Amino acid sequence: MRGLAQGTEASVDHGHHSGMWVPGAPPTWGRMFLPHLDPWSVLAGLSVIGLLVYLAAVVRVRRSGVAWPWWRTAAWVAGSASLFAVTGTWLNGYSMVLFSVHMAQHMVLSLITPLLLLVGAPVTLALRTLPRGRGAAGAPRALLLEALHSRFARFVAHPLFTVPLFIASLYGVYFTPLFDVLMGSPVGHQLMLAHFVVTGLLFFGPILGQDPWPRTLSYPGRMLELFLPVPFHAFFGVSIMMAGSLVVRTFTDPPAGWGIDPLTDQGVAGGIVWAFGELPTVLVLAVVFLSWAGSEERRGRTLDRAAERDGDADLAAYNARLKAMAQRD
Repeated sequence: MRGLAQGTEASVDHGHHSGMWVPGAPPTWGRMFLPHLDPWSVLAGLSVIGLLVYLAAVVRVRRSGVAWPWWRTAAWVAGSASLFAVTGTWLNGYSMVLFSVHMAQHMVLSLITPLLLLVGAPVTLALRTLPRGRGAAGAPRALLLEALHSRFARFVAHPLFTVPLFIASLYGVYFTPLFDVLMGSPVGHQLMLAHFVVTGLLFFGPILGQDPWPRTLSYPGRMLELFLPVPFHAFFGVSIMMAGSLVVRTFTDPPAGWGIDPLTDQGVAGGIVWAFGELPTVLVLAVVFLSWAGSEERRGRTLDRAAERDGDADLAAYNARLKAMAQRD
């Protein structure tokens, strides 16, 4: 793969890229997902490490005789793959010079990757895998539980924090000078990409409710929180599409010979934002609705079992009360 890359890649420095790697050949679907790792591929490295740790934990849980759903493992693998696909490939290099590619990267990191990772229920898996008890052996589990119940965790999991943060990740980044500043350094770029992932995790965590979370929401509350940012997201996409001038300076000067018109590419970027908003919302809505239906079914079974144990004592007491009232009348 490196041999293929050497023939077409170049270290392109467009001034504001501060030496960050950009492919020398124009983008094609074939080149987009060629692996490329450099010292700044932090998230790509974390995706591989996270995948290996998760799979090792699943093996350990299964060996202890506890079942772990295959679809949770599949979701984590898909989430890790999506993270690597947009940070450990040529796509990451193209995202430095093309707004459309960057926006596709942003949407995957904030909407697709977090959803898949959360469905994997990593916190539940960690709590089942980490040893209990006092002392050094039980310290990691104790620290995890302490972190989940901390005041800081409750603060960052509150809808009044997560919803504005989710919206600010669009308007606060792209409609201020912040984006150009962050894109100007490898560290700033990595922090921005990490911010997109963390924002998605914090926003969707309590809505999906697959793991123990610092705050829990009712099912109607989850649906309300899910739909709150939708109009803001759609308006942002449309405003980028309709803009008559460039919104950010970073993508003003695409490589010569690639035949890219920056304003047209910006319109494509806006279309990507607009289109991406629908699919994750529908998927999350389906998960929340199925969870809601499942919880009602479990509640019904619990009440049925209780009725069997006490011989429908509640129902008998209710009927007796009705009978007594009728006799009084």
